[in-house]
Amino acid sequence: MDYRTVREAAEEWNLSPRKVQKLCIDGRIPGARKFGGAWAIPAGAANPEHAARPPAAEQPPSALGGLLDQANLMPLMNTPFPPGQCRQAVEAMPPGPRRDIALAEYHYFTGRPEEAARAAEAYLTSEDRAARLSACLIYAYANLPLGHIQRTRFALGELNASLTAAGEKAPAFRAAAAFLAAAGAVLLHLPLPKGVPEMQGFLPLLPPGLRAFALYISAHYRYLQGDYGPSVGLVEGALAMGAEGYPIPAIYLHLVAVMDYMSLKQTGKAKEHLLAAWALARPDDLIEALGEHHGLLGGMLEAVLKPQWPEDFKRIIDITYRFSAGWRKVHNPETGHDVADDLTTTEFAASMLAARGWTNQEIADHMGVSLNTVKSHLSEAMEKLGVTNRKDLKKYMLQ
Repeated sequence: MDYRTVREAAEEWNLSPRKVQKLCIDGRIPGARKFGGAWAIPAGAANPEHAARPPAAEQPPSALGGLLDQANLMPLMNTPFPPGQCRQAVEAMPPGPRRDIALAEYHYFTGRPEEAARAAEAYLTSEDRAARLSACLIYAYANLPLGHIQRTRFALGELNASLTAAGEKAPAFRAAAAFLAAAGAVLLHLPLPKGVPEMQGFLPLLPPGLRAFALYISAHYRYLQGDYGPSVGLVEGALAMGAEGYPIPAIYLHLVAVMDYMSLKQTGKAKEHLLAAWALARPDDLIEALGEHHGLLGGMLEAVLKPQWPEDFKRIIDITYRFSAGWRKVHNPETGHDVADDLTTTEFAASMLAARGWTNQEIADHMGVSLNTVKSHLSEAMEKLGVTNRKDLKKYMLQ
Protein backbone atom coordinates (compact mmCIF):
# COMPACT_ATOMS: atom_id res chain seq x y z
CA MET A 1 0.00 0.00 0.00
CA ASP A 2 1.23 3.54 -0.83
CA TYR A 3 1.28 6.11 1.95
CA ARG A 4 1.56 9.87 2.20
CA THR A 5 2.62 12.20 4.98
CA VAL A 6 0.40 14.28 7.24
CA ARG A 7 1.52 17.43 5.42
CA GLU A 8 0.66 15.98 2.00
CA ALA A 9 -2.80 14.95 3.19
CA ALA A 10 -3.33 18.35 4.84
CA GLU A 11 -2.57 20.16 1.56
CA GLU A 12 -4.97 17.93 -0.44
CA TRP A 13 -7.80 18.21 2.10
CA ASN A 14 -7.23 21.92 2.80
CA LEU A 15 -6.74 21.25 6.50
CA SER A 16 -3.95 22.14 8.90
CA PRO A 17 -1.32 19.43 9.56
CA ARG A 18 -2.30 19.60 13.22
CA LYS A 19 -5.93 18.84 12.34
CA VAL A 20 -4.91 15.85 10.19
CA GLN A 21 -2.73 14.52 12.98
CA LYS A 22 -5.67 14.84 15.40
CA LEU A 23 -7.86 12.89 12.95
CA CYS A 24 -5.23 10.12 12.94
CA ILE A 25 -5.09 10.02 16.73
CA ASP A 26 -8.90 9.85 16.93
CA GLY A 27 -8.92 6.88 14.57
CA ARG A 28 -10.94 8.70 11.91
CA ILE A 29 -8.61 7.91 8.99
CA PRO A 30 -8.92 4.20 8.08
CA GLY A 31 -5.56 2.51 7.62
CA ALA A 32 -3.49 5.35 9.10
CA ARG A 33 -0.45 3.99 10.92
CA LYS A 34 2.16 5.49 13.18
CA PHE A 35 5.78 4.76 12.27
CA GLY A 36 8.11 6.08 14.95
CA GLY A 37 6.86 9.60 15.72
CA ALA A 38 5.12 10.24 12.40
CA TRP A 39 1.79 9.19 10.91
CA ALA A 40 1.50 7.57 7.49
CA ILE A 41 -1.83 7.90 5.65
CA PRO A 42 -3.01 5.58 2.86
CA ALA A 43 -2.76 7.33 -0.49
CA GLY A 44 -6.42 6.77 -1.35
CA ALA A 45 -7.86 7.86 2.01
CA ALA A 46 -10.74 10.34 1.81
CA ASN A 47 -11.07 13.47 3.92
CA PRO A 48 -12.89 12.18 7.04
CA GLU A 49 -14.28 15.66 7.66
CA HIS A 50 -16.65 14.98 4.76
CA ALA A 51 -18.00 11.83 6.43
CA ALA A 52 -20.37 11.58 9.36
CA ARG A 53 -18.67 10.97 12.70
CA PRO A 54 -19.54 7.58 14.23
CA PRO A 55 -22.02 7.66 17.13
CA ALA A 56 -20.50 8.30 20.52
CA ALA A 57 -21.46 4.81 21.68
CA GLU A 58 -19.10 3.35 19.08
CA GLN A 59 -16.12 5.40 20.24
CA PRO A 60 -13.62 3.41 22.33
CA PRO A 61 -13.66 4.46 26.00
CA SER A 62 -10.93 7.05 26.47
CA ALA A 63 -9.86 5.56 29.79
CA LEU A 64 -8.46 2.55 27.93
CA GLY A 65 -6.10 4.61 25.81
CA GLY A 66 -4.96 3.97 22.26
CA LEU A 67 -6.65 2.91 19.04
CA LEU A 68 -7.87 -0.43 17.74
CA ASP A 69 -6.51 -1.19 14.28
CA GLN A 70 -7.93 -4.63 13.49
CA ALA A 71 -5.15 -5.17 10.92
CA ASN A 72 -2.77 -5.54 13.89
CA LEU A 73 -4.85 -8.25 15.60
CA MET A 74 -2.88 -11.50 15.21
CA PRO A 75 -2.15 -10.57 11.58
CA LEU A 76 -0.30 -13.73 10.57
CA MET A 77 -3.08 -15.92 11.93
CA ASN A 78 -5.45 -13.83 9.81
CA THR A 79 -3.39 -14.09 6.61
CA PRO A 80 -4.12 -16.62 3.85
CA PHE A 81 -0.88 -17.79 2.24
CA PRO A 82 0.16 -20.81 0.17
CA PRO A 83 2.06 -23.45 2.18
CA GLY A 84 5.75 -22.62 1.98
CA GLN A 85 5.15 -18.87 1.75
CA CYS A 86 4.66 -17.97 5.42
CA ARG A 87 7.84 -15.93 5.92
CA GLN A 88 7.29 -14.19 2.58
CA ALA A 89 3.78 -13.23 3.71
CA VAL A 90 5.25 -11.56 6.81
CA GLU A 91 7.92 -9.72 4.85
CA ALA A 92 5.34 -8.45 2.36
CA MET A 93 3.57 -6.51 5.14
CA PRO A 94 4.39 -2.79 5.44
CA PRO A 95 6.86 -1.86 8.19
CA GLY A 96 5.18 -1.17 11.50
CA PRO A 97 3.13 -2.93 14.18
CA ARG A 98 1.37 -5.33 11.80
CA ARG A 99 4.61 -6.81 10.48
CA ASP A 100 6.26 -6.79 13.91
CA ILE A 101 3.38 -8.70 15.50
CA ALA A 102 3.25 -11.09 12.53
CA LEU A 103 6.97 -11.76 12.95
CA ALA A 104 6.44 -12.51 16.65
CA GLU A 105 3.70 -14.97 15.62
CA TYR A 106 6.02 -16.53 13.04
CA HIS A 107 8.74 -17.05 15.65
CA TYR A 108 6.23 -18.61 18.04
CA PHE A 109 4.53 -20.96 15.58
CA THR A 110 7.91 -22.19 14.30
CA GLY A 111 8.96 -23.17 17.81
CA ARG A 112 11.26 -20.26 18.70
CA PRO A 113 9.78 -18.85 21.91
CA GLU A 114 12.80 -16.72 22.83
CA GLU A 115 12.50 -14.66 19.65
CA ALA A 116 8.71 -14.54 19.95
CA ALA A 117 8.80 -13.22 23.51
CA ARG A 118 11.41 -10.61 22.60
CA ALA A 119 9.41 -9.37 19.60
CA ALA A 120 6.11 -9.29 21.51
CA GLU A 121 7.51 -7.55 24.57
CA ALA A 122 8.02 -4.31 22.64
CA TYR A 123 4.24 -4.01 22.14
CA LEU A 124 2.98 -4.87 25.64
CA THR A 125 2.35 -1.17 26.27
CA SER A 126 1.50 -0.16 22.70
CA GLU A 127 -1.08 2.57 22.13
CA ASP A 128 -2.65 0.33 19.50
CA ARG A 129 -5.02 -1.97 21.35
CA ALA A 130 -4.94 -4.75 18.76
CA ALA A 131 -1.14 -4.82 18.78
CA ARG A 132 -1.10 -4.75 22.59
CA LEU A 133 -3.65 -7.57 22.94
CA SER A 134 -1.84 -9.68 20.34
CA ALA A 135 1.48 -9.09 22.08
CA CYS A 136 -0.01 -10.21 25.40
CA LEU A 137 -1.24 -13.51 23.97
CA ILE A 138 2.06 -14.25 22.21
CA TYR A 139 4.07 -13.19 25.27
CA ALA A 140 1.97 -15.42 27.54
CA TYR A 141 2.49 -18.54 25.44
CA ALA A 142 6.10 -17.86 24.50
CA ASN A 143 7.09 -17.60 28.15
CA LEU A 144 5.56 -20.97 29.06
CA PRO A 145 8.31 -23.09 27.46
CA LEU A 146 10.91 -20.61 28.72
CA GLY A 147 9.83 -21.32 32.30
CA HIS A 148 8.91 -17.67 32.98
CA ILE A 149 5.56 -18.49 34.53
CA GLN A 150 5.06 -15.14 36.26
CA ARG A 151 5.38 -13.40 32.88
CA THR A 152 2.78 -15.77 31.47
CA ARG A 153 0.43 -15.02 34.35
CA PHE A 154 1.01 -11.28 33.94
CA ALA A 155 0.14 -11.37 30.23
CA LEU A 156 -2.96 -13.51 30.80
CA GLY A 157 -4.01 -11.06 33.50
CA GLU A 158 -3.64 -8.18 31.04
CA LEU A 159 -5.93 -9.96 28.57
CA ASN A 160 -8.56 -10.50 31.25
CA ALA A 161 -8.27 -6.88 32.41
CA SER A 162 -8.74 -5.66 28.84
CA LEU A 163 -11.93 -7.69 28.53
CA THR A 164 -13.28 -6.10 31.71
CA ALA A 165 -12.25 -2.61 30.60
CA ALA A 166 -13.83 -2.95 27.16
CA GLY A 167 -17.33 -2.93 28.59
CA GLU A 168 -20.22 -2.73 26.15
CA LYS A 169 -19.47 0.55 24.37
CA ALA A 170 -16.68 -0.54 22.02
CA PRO A 171 -17.90 -3.66 20.17
CA ALA A 172 -14.78 -4.14 18.05
CA PHE A 173 -12.47 -3.84 21.03
CA ARG A 174 -14.70 -6.07 23.15
CA ALA A 175 -14.69 -8.71 20.40
CA ALA A 176 -10.90 -8.61 20.13
CA ALA A 177 -10.47 -8.79 23.92
CA ALA A 178 -12.99 -11.65 24.24
CA PHE A 179 -11.33 -13.60 21.44
CA LEU A 180 -7.84 -13.38 22.92
CA ALA A 181 -8.91 -13.82 26.55
CA ALA A 182 -10.77 -17.00 25.55
CA ALA A 183 -7.73 -18.21 23.60
CA GLY A 184 -5.51 -17.63 26.62
CA ALA A 185 -7.82 -19.62 28.90
CA VAL A 186 -9.14 -22.49 26.78
CA LEU A 187 -5.83 -23.52 25.27
CA LEU A 188 -4.39 -23.79 28.78
CA HIS A 189 -7.53 -25.60 30.03
CA LEU A 190 -8.24 -22.79 32.49
CA PRO A 191 -11.72 -21.48 33.36
CA LEU A 192 -13.08 -18.88 30.97
CA PRO A 193 -12.52 -15.35 32.33
CA LYS A 194 -15.53 -13.60 33.82
CA GLY A 195 -17.32 -11.53 31.21
CA VAL A 196 -16.47 -13.55 28.11
CA PRO A 197 -19.58 -13.29 25.92
CA GLU A 198 -21.10 -16.18 24.01
CA MET A 199 -19.22 -16.97 20.79
CA GLN A 200 -22.01 -15.65 18.58
CA GLY A 201 -21.74 -12.33 20.40
CA PHE A 202 -18.29 -11.52 19.04
CA LEU A 203 -17.60 -13.96 16.19
CA PRO A 204 -19.17 -11.77 13.44
CA LEU A 205 -16.95 -8.83 14.46
CA LEU A 206 -13.72 -10.75 13.83
CA PRO A 207 -11.95 -10.94 10.46
CA PRO A 208 -12.22 -14.34 8.69
CA GLY A 209 -8.91 -15.90 9.76
CA LEU A 210 -9.51 -15.07 13.41
CA ARG A 211 -13.09 -16.27 13.07
CA ALA A 212 -11.65 -19.64 12.03
CA PHE A 213 -9.34 -19.71 15.05
CA ALA A 214 -12.24 -18.70 17.31
CA LEU A 215 -14.10 -21.77 16.04
CA TYR A 216 -11.05 -23.86 16.96
CA ILE A 217 -11.22 -22.38 20.47
CA SER A 218 -14.92 -23.25 20.68
CA ALA A 219 -14.26 -26.78 19.37
CA HIS A 220 -11.42 -27.24 21.88
CA TYR A 221 -13.69 -26.05 24.68
CA ARG A 222 -16.36 -28.58 23.66
CA TYR A 223 -13.69 -31.28 23.56
CA LEU A 224 -12.77 -30.45 27.15
CA GLN A 225 -16.43 -30.88 28.08
CA GLY A 226 -16.41 -34.33 26.48
CA ASP A 227 -18.71 -33.23 23.63
CA TYR A 228 -16.59 -34.86 20.94
CA GLY A 229 -19.30 -35.08 18.28
CA PRO A 230 -20.34 -31.39 18.42
CA SER A 231 -16.67 -30.41 18.64
CA VAL A 232 -15.65 -32.24 15.49
CA GLY A 233 -18.81 -30.97 13.78
CA LEU A 234 -17.63 -27.41 14.39
CA VAL A 235 -14.24 -28.29 12.91
CA GLU A 236 -15.60 -29.96 9.80
CA GLY A 237 -17.98 -27.05 9.24
CA ALA A 238 -15.25 -24.43 9.63
CA LEU A 239 -12.94 -26.24 7.21
CA ALA A 240 -15.76 -26.66 4.69
CA MET A 241 -16.47 -22.92 4.85
CA GLY A 242 -12.95 -21.89 3.86
CA ALA A 243 -10.84 -22.04 7.02
CA GLU A 244 -8.38 -24.27 5.14
CA GLY A 245 -7.19 -21.14 3.34
CA TYR A 246 -5.77 -19.74 6.57
CA PRO A 247 -2.95 -22.18 7.40
CA ILE A 248 -2.40 -21.39 11.08
CA PRO A 249 -6.05 -21.65 12.18
CA ALA A 250 -6.47 -24.66 9.87
CA ILE A 251 -3.58 -26.52 11.54
CA TYR A 252 -5.20 -26.03 14.94
CA LEU A 253 -8.63 -27.04 13.62
CA HIS A 254 -7.23 -30.26 12.16
CA LEU A 255 -5.49 -31.07 15.44
CA VAL A 256 -8.62 -30.70 17.55
CA ALA A 257 -10.34 -32.99 15.05
CA VAL A 258 -7.61 -35.57 15.74
CA MET A 259 -8.31 -35.22 19.46
CA ASP A 260 -12.04 -35.71 18.92
CA TYR A 261 -11.73 -38.67 16.59
CA MET A 262 -9.24 -40.38 18.88
CA SER A 263 -11.69 -39.97 21.75
CA LEU A 264 -14.36 -41.47 19.50
CA LYS A 265 -11.92 -44.28 18.59
CA GLN A 266 -12.11 -43.40 14.88
CA THR A 267 -8.39 -43.66 14.19
CA GLY A 268 -8.74 -43.54 10.40
CA LYS A 269 -10.40 -40.12 10.52
CA ALA A 270 -7.87 -38.97 13.12
CA LYS A 271 -5.00 -39.93 10.83
CA GLU A 272 -6.53 -38.04 7.90
CA HIS A 273 -6.71 -34.85 9.93
CA LEU A 274 -3.20 -35.27 11.34
CA LEU A 275 -1.76 -35.64 7.84
CA ALA A 276 -3.76 -32.61 6.69
CA ALA A 277 -2.32 -30.56 9.56
CA TRP A 278 1.19 -31.83 8.75
CA ALA A 279 0.78 -30.94 5.06
CA LEU A 280 0.07 -27.34 6.09
CA ALA A 281 2.69 -27.15 8.84
CA ARG A 282 5.74 -28.84 7.34
CA PRO A 283 6.50 -26.52 4.37
CA ASP A 284 6.86 -23.52 6.73
CA ASP A 285 8.11 -25.42 9.81
CA LEU A 286 4.96 -24.42 11.73
CA ILE A 287 5.49 -27.21 14.24
CA GLU A 288 4.61 -25.48 17.51
CA ALA A 289 0.96 -26.55 17.41
CA LEU A 290 1.88 -30.22 17.09
CA GLY A 291 4.16 -29.98 20.11
CA GLU A 292 1.47 -28.21 22.15
CA HIS A 293 -1.13 -30.86 21.35
CA HIS A 294 1.11 -33.96 21.54
CA GLY A 295 -0.46 -35.46 24.65
CA LEU A 296 -3.98 -34.82 23.40
CA LEU A 297 -3.34 -36.52 20.07
CA GLY A 298 -3.36 -39.97 21.63
CA GLY A 299 -0.17 -41.42 20.18
CA MET A 300 -0.93 -40.29 16.61
CA LEU A 301 2.45 -38.54 16.28
CA GLU A 302 4.24 -41.74 17.31
CA ALA A 303 2.12 -43.87 14.99
CA VAL A 304 2.09 -41.57 11.93
CA LEU A 305 4.90 -38.98 11.96
CA LYS A 306 7.71 -40.70 13.85
CA PRO A 307 8.33 -43.52 11.32
CA GLN A 308 8.49 -41.25 8.25
CA TRP A 309 9.80 -37.98 9.70
CA PRO A 310 11.94 -38.98 12.70
CA GLU A 311 13.96 -35.75 12.86
CA ASP A 312 10.87 -33.57 12.73
CA PHE A 313 9.30 -35.79 15.38
CA LYS A 314 12.28 -35.21 17.70
CA ARG A 315 11.90 -31.44 17.35
CA ILE A 316 8.17 -31.65 18.01
CA ILE A 317 8.80 -33.68 21.14
CA ASP A 318 11.35 -31.12 22.35
CA ILE A 319 8.60 -28.50 22.07
CA THR A 320 6.29 -30.86 23.98
CA TYR A 321 8.74 -31.23 26.87
CA ARG A 322 9.23 -27.49 27.23
CA PHE A 323 5.61 -26.46 26.71
CA SER A 324 4.14 -29.15 28.98
CA ALA A 325 6.46 -28.22 31.85
CA GLY A 326 5.21 -24.63 31.72
CA TRP A 327 1.61 -25.74 31.17
CA ARG A 328 1.74 -27.91 34.28
CA LYS A 329 3.00 -25.03 36.46
CA VAL A 330 0.19 -22.76 35.32
CA HIS A 331 -2.60 -25.30 35.27
CA ASN A 332 -1.98 -28.03 37.83
CA PRO A 333 0.95 -27.20 40.13
CA GLU A 334 -0.40 -29.20 43.08
CA THR A 335 0.48 -32.53 41.48
CA GLY A 336 4.15 -31.89 42.12
CA HIS A 337 5.09 -33.50 38.80
CA ASP A 338 6.27 -32.14 35.50
CA VAL A 339 4.84 -35.00 33.50
CA ALA A 340 6.82 -34.29 30.33
CA ASP A 341 10.02 -34.66 32.37
CA ASP A 342 8.93 -37.76 34.27
CA LEU A 343 7.56 -39.86 31.42
CA THR A 344 8.93 -40.79 28.04
CA THR A 345 6.70 -39.63 25.18
CA THR A 346 5.67 -43.24 24.52
CA GLU A 347 4.72 -43.77 28.16
CA PHE A 348 2.82 -40.51 28.05
CA ALA A 349 0.91 -41.46 24.87
CA ALA A 350 -0.04 -44.87 26.28
CA SER A 351 -1.12 -43.27 29.55
CA MET A 352 -3.28 -40.72 27.73
CA LEU A 353 -5.12 -43.48 25.89
CA ALA A 354 -5.49 -45.53 29.06
CA ALA A 355 -6.91 -42.49 30.87
CA ARG A 356 -9.45 -42.15 28.05
CA GLY A 357 -10.67 -45.70 28.58
CA TRP A 358 -8.79 -47.53 25.82
CA THR A 359 -8.00 -51.17 26.53
CA ASN A 360 -4.43 -52.44 26.43
CA GLN A 361 -5.18 -54.28 23.19
CA GLU A 362 -6.61 -51.17 21.54
CA ILE A 363 -3.53 -49.18 22.59
CA ALA A 364 -1.23 -51.92 21.25
CA ASP A 365 -3.05 -52.05 17.90
CA HIS A 366 -2.96 -48.27 17.53
CA MET A 367 0.69 -47.83 18.47
CA GLY A 368 1.89 -50.90 16.58
CA VAL A 369 3.47 -52.59 19.60
CA SER A 370 2.83 -55.80 21.53
CA LEU A 371 0.37 -56.14 24.39
CA ASN A 372 3.25 -56.75 26.80
CA THR A 373 4.96 -53.55 25.64
CA VAL A 374 1.82 -51.55 26.45
CA LYS A 375 1.61 -53.16 29.88
CA SER A 376 5.26 -52.29 30.47
CA HIS A 377 4.75 -48.63 29.43
CA LEU A 378 1.73 -48.23 31.70
CA SER A 379 3.46 -49.94 34.62
CA GLU A 380 6.49 -47.65 34.28
CA ALA A 381 4.27 -44.56 34.00
CA MET A 382 2.22 -45.41 37.08
CA GLU A 383 5.35 -46.18 39.09
CA LYS A 384 6.94 -42.86 38.15
CA LEU A 385 3.76 -40.96 39.04
CA GLY A 386 3.11 -42.92 42.21
CA VAL A 387 -0.36 -44.13 41.24
CA THR A 388 -1.80 -47.63 41.27
CA ASN A 389 -4.64 -47.58 38.73
CA ARG A 390 -5.78 -46.03 35.46
CA LYS A 391 -8.33 -43.79 37.14
CA ASP A 392 -5.57 -42.01 39.05
CA LEU A 393 -3.59 -41.50 35.83
CA LYS A 394 -6.19 -39.06 34.57
CA LYS A 395 -5.26 -36.16 36.86
CA TYR A 396 -1.74 -36.15 35.41
CA MET A 397 -2.88 -36.14 31.79
CA LEU A 398 -3.63 -33.10 29.61
CA GLN A 399 -7.33 -33.88 29.33
